[in-house]
Amino acid sequence: MSWWSYQPYVSVAQRKVNAAREVEKLRKKGRTVSPVVLDGSKIAGTFWGKAWCDNLESYSDFANRLPRGRSYVRNGCVCDLQIEPGRIHGLVCGTEVYEIAVKIKPLPPETWQAIKAQCAGQIGSLIELLQGKLSKAVMEVVTRRDGGLFPKPREMDMDCSCPDWAGLCKHLAAVLYGVGNRLDHQPELLFTLRQVDHLELIAGAGEATAAAGKAQGKAGRRIAPSDLADVFGVDLDTSASPEPAPATKVETPAAPTPKAKPRAKKTRANGREPEKPVKRPRSAKPVKRARA
Repeated sequence: MSWWSYQPYVSVAQRKVNAAREVEKLRKKGRTVSPVVLDGSKIAGTFWGKAWCDNLESYSDFANRLPRGRSYVRNGCVCDLQIEPGRIHGLVCGTEVYEIAVKIKPLPPETWQAIKAQCAGQIGSLIELLQGKLSKAVMEVVTRRDGGLFPKPREMDMDCSCPDWAGLCKHLAAVLYGVGNRLDHQPELLFTLRQVDHLELIAGAGEATAAAGKAQGKAGRRIAPSDLADVFGVDLDTSASPEPAPATKVETPAAPTPKAKPRAKKTRANGREPEKPVKRPRSAKPVKRARA
């Protein structure tokens, strides 16, 4: 059959059967295969996968073949997909089983340095990176069309074993959509594909955090109330509080002195009060009483 003649039509059901048969055959040969399996009709569901697919659809050069590629990947025709540093390998079941090879240029060093500079110092991003995740702010930096991690068409060298001479055939489109699905589960493969280490983003954020800590150390190593509110997730009253009044000394009252009991007056036997003795001056001479 000549290269310009049309291939016989193969139904969707038959392509699914052929794909399952090819996967089983490769596994019996000892080859590790990783088919693209969708959960429903959506190709990608996370920010990573959607951003990859959106970037793919933003190039007019790919517009004609992308719809057929979406149909192929949704029908389970991508029998195998392997993502390596700078390379994508795939097998797609159509009329036959076609081999796919995509070479992607490494990310330019100046672009990677710019990404690290813009992601450094974001503590939330650091925590999410340690958990294998990225914040939305960092995602927007690394997934943007210009200056991000996604490759442009001129950075990709694509090849398919099918007779279609188009720059992007439906089998290549199916594999590229499959990459978006794979990023849903393994977003770190985007860094692997562009041959950069995502752990450098953690190092950059850590250096910025350490520098900020040193600056705070020179200022007395005190944490501002606004920073405490961010750390603990509470609203703190930062208004100036009045100075406390000086403490006053409280005197303990002295115990009352017991009053002296009045002396009982002495009385004579007849009940009369005794006469008080008359005090005489010292210079006076005693008066002699006459005898009766």
